[in-house]
Amino acid sequence: MSADRITQDVERGEPITIVIDGQQVACFAGETIATAMLAAGLDAFRTDQRGKPRGLLCNMGSCYECLVTDIATGRRIRACLAPAADGMEVSTRG
Repeated sequence: MSADRITQDVERGEPITIVIDGQQVACFAGETIATAMLAAGLDAFRTDQRGKPRGLLCNMGSCYECLVTDIATGRRIRACLAPAADGMEVSTRG
């Protein structure tokens, strides 16, 4: 699954690149990690205890289904709330 960005009458930040599971993903300053992932066709944000992929659910920070790991800090963050930063590296593998 992928999500298309709205293009009409939208002002975007500067183009930036983040790295998700070693893959470079183009996005824009001001977007969340979740937005960048969905636009790139990456819809598995984490895996559950059985190893099954989990996707975005609420997209407003309530459910924690979109937890990813910020490689620089080792912290688990909610992708739907965390802004993408140029050069940021995240992992969906815990």
